[in-house]
Amino acid sequence: MRIKLPFKAQNSVTFICFLSLILLQCENRSSLPDPLEAGWNNEAVCEVIDDNESLRVLKCTFAPNIGHEKHYHNPHFGYTLAGSKFRIKDTTGTREVTVPTGYSFSKDKIYTHEVLNIGDSTAVFLIMEYK
Repeated sequence: MRIKLPFKAQNSVTFICFLSLILLQCENRSSLPDPLEAGWNNEAVCEVIDDNESLRVLKCTFAPNIGHEKHYHNPHFGYTLAGSKFRIKDTTGTREVTVPTGYSFSKDKIYTHEVLNIGDSTAVFLIMEYK
């Protein structure tokens, strides 16, 4: 079987660079847990509320000093049932954010982050992931 490349590979270095670029663009979801699999210190922080052919709904609860290890989210919508203050680490860096009760958020792409509740109240989120 021959693989047809979109360009003529003039030498093996060009081919290796092309192949490396393609492989780096492919996200390996299995290298990070999804939000249900991820927890904090080997303890679950999310539970499934509903799971059907088009949507998975999670309820995630974070007491003070509890977080969510680095994980990925498929495209999703979230709603804050109870807010608190968080330290968030993602591809843009680390920041501290106060998330108020009633706040909603969404991502239309795969998103990775790690969070820690640095506030003094328990936070609860509903996460609706599109399938």
